[in-house]
Amino acid sequence: MTQLVWFRNDLRVADNAALTAACKQQQPVRACFIVTPQQWRAHDWSPARVRFVLDHANALSEELAGLGIALSFITATTFTDSIEKLKDFCRRESIRHVHFNEEYGVNERRRDKTLKQSFDTDGIAVNKYRDQTVAPVGSILTQQEEPYSVFTPFSRRWRSWIDAAQPTLLPVPEPVGDVVAAASYDEPPEGFDSPPPPLVKTGEDAAHHQLQAFLDNRAGDYRNLRDLPSVDGTSLLSPYLANGVLSGRQCLIAARQHQGMGGNQEGLATWTNEIAWRDFYINILYHYPRVSMHRAFKPETEALQWNTPGENFEAWKTGNTGIPIVDAAMRQLNRTGWMHNRLRMITAMFLTKNLFIDWRLGEAYFMSKLVDGFLASNNGGWQWSASTGTDSAPYFRVFNPATQSQRFDPDGEFIREYVHELAKLDNKRIHQPWAGGVIPGGYPRPIVDLKESRKEAISKFQALKS
Repeated sequence: MTQLVWFRNDLRVADNAALTAACKQQQPVRACFIVTPQQWRAHDWSPARVRFVLDHANALSEELAGLGIALSFITATTFTDSIEKLKDFCRRESIRHVHFNEEYGVNERRRDKTLKQSFDTDGIAVNKYRDQTVAPVGSILTQQEEPYSVFTPFSRRWRSWIDAAQPTLLPVPEPVGDVVAAASYDEPPEGFDSPPPPLVKTGEDAAHHQLQAFLDNRAGDYRNLRDLPSVDGTSLLSPYLANGVLSGRQCLIAARQHQGMGGNQEGLATWTNEIAWRDFYINILYHYPRVSMHRAFKPETEALQWNTPGENFEAWKTGNTGIPIVDAAMRQLNRTGWMHNRLRMITAMFLTKNLFIDWRLGEAYFMSKLVDGFLASNNGGWQWSASTGTDSAPYFRVFNPATQSQRFDPDGEFIREYVHELAKLDNKRIHQPWAGGVIPGGYPRPIVDLKESRKEAISKFQALKS
């Protein structure tokens, strides 16, 4: 009986629960990847992410071919259509057993529930696995068996679980047959044409090389350098994690092994905390489906009356707000499909607090550009910045982008890289070119007063309490 592995957000052969389970059956194994352009558009996938995913699906096809597993590309329009297309494939290929790793967005969960009901009717067995997080989703709970909504206690329990469970990695399965021909999906769907993302290389080996290079060369200084956008101080692993080319377990275990060999403890501990944040936000997505339905985690904040987007939203999207660090960050996003994490917080808080524009618009715009657009983390980050989410920034804590710029880009190196109009300003004026002197030609004046807009945002949040 042929086993089928349906690859989704897990484009790897190592440490893959569904693939491992299928190969253990000692029967022929097939694989598939379903291309769903209309669904990707509905979920605001960027052309950069689609290109990344298809390139890595092609690389996965090559890896599987060496294991004797043929990967087939199936084209559907939406999740609903994909169920029937997958069932037709199973009928044609006489497949009676399907394996896949779970996804946790509400649409994905509804798809999988419908699929199981449909396949059960046809006598096709379905096995699903919780493989997206270090600790299985839903296993990190309070003593009252309730989900956590605050990160710090979640992270403590998460670490306790790791110490007790001692998670290990699943190896690459042994070949299940002779080498087969590898399929490829060479033309991106209409509307998703994009050059390869400039910051990432293709393939599982490239992901592991990036991980090892980070641990060897930058992890020790991660705590000190991670907030400096002009410095290569982060791991740049987020595209691989967002699309399952690397697993969180692989990152965690590699970090712990590096610590055991005498690696810098503070830097590695800080980076490990970021893996915990990823698991936390995935658990929030699982336990509170409303956050993937354009709803605020804090229901009372749904009453906020956001400003009409208009020209200010367009200025924010294009990097023409007159606030240099915001503009540099948005131009980085538009040019590269990636943005430094500190800058994600600065730009999100500027949009939601200073411009008082609905966080959902910013969330969708980021997804439409990011190569590492990942619903759980992107939504969690936006709601944190907007003070509408779990464990979010207090509404009265509003970043001053000019102060953030002076602190994290003190010499203006990052600003000069992306805002060429300001390249000749000195290190002081580059953060606030409107403060004394003439603003360089072609660069706009600030579209909002930072102090006054901060006060207005705070008053609107305070009004929710009355």
